[in-house]
Amino acid sequence: MYQVLIADDHPLFREAIARVIDDGFPGSTLLEASDLDTALAMAGRHDDLDLVLLDLNMPGMQGLGGLVRLRNLFPTLPAVIVSAEEEKRVILQTITYGAVGFITKSTPRKQMIQALEQVLAGSIYLPADIIRAGSGAGEESTAARREPEDLSDVLATLTRKQLQVFERMSRGDSNKVIAYQLNIAESTVKAHVSAILRKLGATNRVQAILSAGDIDFAAYLRAPKVPER
Repeated sequence: MYQVLIADDHPLFREAIARVIDDGFPGSTLLEASDLDTALAMAGRHDDLDLVLLDLNMPGMQGLGGLVRLRNLFPTLPAVIVSAEEEKRVILQTITYGAVGFITKSTPRKQMIQALEQVLAGSIYLPADIIRAGSGAGEESTAARREPEDLSDVLATLTRKQLQVFERMSRGDSNKVIAYQLNIAESTVKAHVSAILRKLGATNRVQAILSAGDIDFAAYLRAPKVPER
């Protein structure tokens, strides 16, 4: 099944997470660490890890610095932050710094399993209320400040394929997953994503996802579009 590293300094929480993984992904191999240095050493010894679940506040983390260290040392290892932190700015920063998901420790068991399924399938996971609420980071992008009418004008300029890509981006799907779903090259997806960010005035993927909170993509996809070349 999967090999997952649980990095948290609270034994009871490591045990609780282990039970969630056992329930949702039976047969998985679980490794545990109580501080960042131990987690990094274990990641170095186990190059077949599928996922690391990382607490923001365990010893050695130094805020988001620990996540940055992990990403620099193991850039291909997916990392999900599992934390009691609920400040929107911090949650969004973890994604900007390379985490593929953020799960609050108050998340119900069933929802936590669904979040892990999403991440293990290659998508990005953010709590739904974070996506709906906007950035909350004090540094709004042009996309975050747009009025509904302005956003409609921007969406009208997107090609059908760009709308399809944007819809899947808003669900947290990775470029690889989007390419598979739409039967196009991953390089084509990247080109569409760049065009979408430019048109939205967004500087990164997270800002684009946040701007998509209440968009009815089905309605826009039903509207006639100029054929793509």
